[in-house]
Amino acid sequence: MPELPEVETVRRQLAPLLLGRRVVEAGSHPSAKFTPATAVTGARIVSDGRRAKFLIFGTDDDRELVIHLGMTGQLTLLDGGTVDGGTADADDSDDRHLRAWWRLDDGRTLQFVDVRRFGRIRVVPTGEYSSIPALHTAGPEPFDPTLDGKRFWADLAKSRRKLKTKLLSQRPIAGVGNIYADEALWLAAINPRATRLSQHRAGLLLEAIREVLEKGIDNGGTTLRDYRDAEGRSGGNQHSLSAYGRAGLPCPRCGTILISAPIDARTSTWCPMCQRR
Repeated sequence: MPELPEVETVRRQLAPLLLGRRVVEAGSHPSAKFTPATAVTGARIVSDGRRAKFLIFGTDDDRELVIHLGMTGQLTLLDGGTVDGGTADADDSDDRHLRAWWRLDDGRTLQFVDVRRFGRIRVVPTGEYSSIPALHTAGPEPFDPTLDGKRFWADLAKSRRKLKTKLLSQRPIAGVGNIYADEALWLAAINPRATRLSQHRAGLLLEAIREVLEKGIDNGGTTLRDYRDAEGRSGGNQHSLSAYGRAGLPCPRCGTILISAPIDARTSTWCPMCQRR
């Protein structure tokens, strides 16, 4: 599933192309997960943002178009693109995986293609996310200047679950998924099965999270199978991973063979030497 760097990459690519544009027509797959796409017809896009793993586009009528890419969702802006008919249905669309589309006043069409249909679209009043639980309960953004080691440590201490699970919950910090959690824990030399950290080590982990996320953004995201950016390109961060997906290979830091095991049903990879409990 796309994590913060992948979603942020898409946002940065689309923002200069969408801001100021008016949606003149829209359509969607009949699933309730996608039909809200049509609600912004006639509205102008006036702001762009990202919160956790969600894209958020503000409109000139005090609403927000909220898009979650799910596992396989891709947003692409087509020059002069057209969609036949008023519904982008798996049976009548040129692209059987097209779930939503928005035609803009400059003639271009923004399309949302989602093979596995785990993505979703909502339109809500500005800042009102109670109908989107994962967004409503998300913790602080990793690059929030008010988030320091002490606050992060206190939030981690609220739960007795394993550290990797705490990160994936999105409660102590938003936007970190399986890939970047493994990478940050390896960088900070912290075992993913640990349940408690000192304030000092929590601060080190926060620094590591920020570092791996920044690297992911700089590399255009991580493509393991499905992720493509708004220009249809794969990310490059998969070539720079130190832990995730590298079980059985030498640790880049100490040479010990990396190991892998499920932690609360999510596969995790770490170094048994560098990341001892």
